[in-house]
Amino acid sequence: MIDKRLRGSAAIAGVGHAGIGNATGFTEMEILVQAAHRAVEDAGLTMQDIDGIATASVTASMWVMPVIEHLGIKPTFIEGTMLGGSSFIAHLMPAIHALESGQCNAVLVCYGSTQRTSTLNRAEIGKARRMLDPQPYETPYNPLPPLSSYALAAARHMHQYGTKREHLAEVAVAARQWAQLNPEAMMRDPLSIDDVLSARMVSDPLTVRDCCLVTDGAGAFVLVRADRAKSLKQKPVYVLGNATAVWNRQISSMEDLTVTAAQQSGKLAYEMAGVGPADIDVVEVYDAFTINTLLFLEDLGFCKKGEAGDFVSGGAIAPGGRLPVNTNGGGLSCVHPGMYGIFILIEAVRQLRGECGERQVQGAELALVNGNGGTLSSQATAILGTEATL
Repeated sequence: MIDKRLRGSAAIAGVGHAGIGNATGFTEMEILVQAAHRAVEDAGLTMQDIDGIATASVTASMWVMPVIEHLGIKPTFIEGTMLGGSSFIAHLMPAIHALESGQCNAVLVCYGSTQRTSTLNRAEIGKARRMLDPQPYETPYNPLPPLSSYALAAARHMHQYGTKREHLAEVAVAARQWAQLNPEAMMRDPLSIDDVLSARMVSDPLTVRDCCLVTDGAGAFVLVRADRAKSLKQKPVYVLGNATAVWNRQISSMEDLTVTAAQQSGKLAYEMAGVGPADIDVVEVYDAFTINTLLFLEDLGFCKKGEAGDFVSGGAIAPGGRLPVNTNGGGLSCVHPGMYGIFILIEAVRQLRGECGERQVQGAELALVNGNGGTLSSQATAILGTEATL
């Protein structure tokens, strides 16, 4: 059950990031610490004020312990649940409960990865992962992870609903147009529908331009109780709703390749927040691949199942379109260091604080964030709002 009494009880007081794109010469821990200090400073706090920590990493199962060590904190609340890229949105609810119970007063959520510049061999990491996290219905067939899984979902959506490759390309082009307005984005060159369609095919029907970037990057945010947030440095951004859902690990175990657990997490988050899709001003979804955006727009209620292709056509989710989606450029054009979920939340906060310059969505008061983990495996949805939405 969702406890509606928790609506707006906690607020994001500070955000920060580091090492976006290329962090040559730094480890993932070093850029995580940089982002963490920036988020804490942004909130007007010091690291000694942080008594709660939430973090996860794909490379270390006990990641939270060295993070605590490097930050030099002694937290009374510790959360290290690993759900893939959705983890940092899923961390919200446990953190809110810890704040409300008095277990802690300020929770730092943080992540860092140098997957682009690391000397670790990504092929060897993939090989080890197949041994440590076997997927018995898929691994024997030696797919190209995670590309093959998302390509399978895209192919099914095309078969079932008549979605075209051009519809997928619309998502990539819209993301690039947002990125061109974001000086922090890694890819800002012009991109057309034809560019996406004619790019190198990597896993049919997805070309390389249907796929997220491989970058470095670290992000962090600070969560405090709402009453305290009002006295801090920044304009508070309140957590109005949050829910997490997991229906499968392997994509081959999905009941329907076109329906994700975002249907469940979204429904519960809307219910807690007391709003619906029509109320949302800005949408930030985990666009590891172009098919993700289509699936999540449907599952989160912005259009009916099977209609997302037409919904995004004609620049509808690009700057100036009917619905601003992935306003930083997304994982497709801004940043994607392995687990992207924390960056969509940071972007949503910055939009609601009115700090986004050329890409700012005017009058934005409500934002939806949806994190994705694994291969359409875990979904975590959050509804964020300004003080006017309380």
